[in-house]
Amino acid sequence: MNILAYSGGLHQVLKTKFIEGNAVFMSLVALALVLGLAFCIERIIYLTLAAIDDRRLLADIDKLVGEGDIEGAKTLCRETRGPVASICYQGLMRIHEPADSIERSMSSYGSVQVALLEKGCSWIKLFIAIAPSLGFLGTVIGMVMAFDNIQMAGDLNASVVAEGMKVALITTIFGIIVALILQLFYNYITTKVDRLVAQMEEAGVTLLDIIGNYKQRQGNG
Repeated sequence: MNILAYSGGLHQVLKTKFIEGNAVFMSLVALALVLGLAFCIERIIYLTLAAIDDRRLLADIDKLVGEGDIEGAKTLCRETRGPVASICYQGLMRIHEPADSIERSMSSYGSVQVALLEKGCSWIKLFIAIAPSLGFLGTVIGMVMAFDNIQMAGDLNASVVAEGMKVALITTIFGIIVALILQLFYNYITTKVDRLVAQMEEAGVTLLDIIGNYKQRQGNG
């Protein structure tokens, strides 16, 4: 508490320690954080916009198909954003084909949609791995600096090794902090992706039932 009050708060402490670290490695760690957060924010926005009320969509599709308005159901899917609507549109496009053909088409298109949902996640994982690695590399450099100072001074005391040890510890701390921040965002993103994938699978099964009922009524008619 006293340290925070003296230095102007946690923000000021972090800023001061960041400046005290090795400029090269601290800048690289900061760059990993900025780029990683940029990918995270882009994915969160994309996934948020892709999420819809899938049950309401399927209920509307069921109503339109039940009335024989296939084109109206297609239009509804085209005008609705997100992968669930796209999957349903693919199924409706092949409504007059056999059920296994419709299922294969939706499954193949679903794989494409999943790839779009996960786009950029590999970069986030890369920055999660890079940040602590840069911190550890800074640690090694700091230790080398400490030993160089010892060699130049010809003596071993706290003041001689303090600078190198400080660089070593600060870079490691900031690398781990960046990795933890990005990991939290990554876990949130993967949770949203898994939820959307589950909705896509459920929508596919429901749509097959809707199409099956439609064909049965057409056959009876």
